[in-house]
Amino acid sequence: METKSDDHMASGHPLSQLIAIMKRLRDPDGGCPWDLEQDFASIAPYTIEEAYEVADAIARNDMADLRDELGDLLFQVVFHAQMASERGAFDIADVADAIVTKMIRRHPHVFDPANDGSAIATAGDQIKAWEVMKAAERGGADAGTLAGVAQGLPALMRAQKIQRRAARTGFDWPDVAGPRAKIVEELAETDAATNDAERHEELGDLLFSVVNYARHIGVDAEHALRDATIKFERRFNAVERDHDGALTDLSPEALDTLWEQAKASLRDDQARSRTS
Repeated sequence: METKSDDHMASGHPLSQLIAIMKRLRDPDGGCPWDLEQDFASIAPYTIEEAYEVADAIARNDMADLRDELGDLLFQVVFHAQMASERGAFDIADVADAIVTKMIRRHPHVFDPANDGSAIATAGDQIKAWEVMKAAERGGADAGTLAGVAQGLPALMRAQKIQRRAARTGFDWPDVAGPRAKIVEELAETDAATNDAERHEELGDLLFSVVNYARHIGVDAEHALRDATIKFERRFNAVERDHDGALTDLSPEALDTLWEQAKASLRDDQARSRTS
């Protein structure tokens, strides 16, 4: 005889099975105690973590891992939808219906038979049209140009989005010279700061200026910093491997020598991998 514990073995579409599993986990009658204790706020960090793990799998071009990480992210969506369903707010079908409606509305050049798509000839055209539609959805001019940029975004990413929004109104430097000069100005003000509060504020201004400079030269600051951190990590690990002992025992000159050796060695490894 089939019992509640056999729900996940029921035949059907895998997505339907996943929804049934989540419902079972949240069932007060025999569900999982941990899952039952969760709410939107407690699950949100896991949702963010899974999104980053998806991005990591993409960066590593690991398709098997990407499949698994997308599954973990999908589970987070189903988890949030199940909790909302328990409150009578919405369910997973409502989530799907909302995004279907939004995608059709934002792509009239694809889905509207009366629209010949002539106004959308390039990806750039689509980005401009997309932003106009999003602004209208936010409530038009009354909502403000910067409305709706999520506070929970990584700081560099949020700064980029804020700057791009402002730039579309004409509030921007005419060329890269302005952002570059602003970095020099903010660095001087950071150096001149005399207490922690001032240093905090001025360093924030400096970072914001660096993001603005990156935007003007066509570099994604979030990705650039991530890649720079990975590069540092790789070189530091090489230094540790090449030195048998604590790095604190070395002079600054010796550390610099090891660092340059690690850089050269890793460059050689990368060159060999490209030619192999």
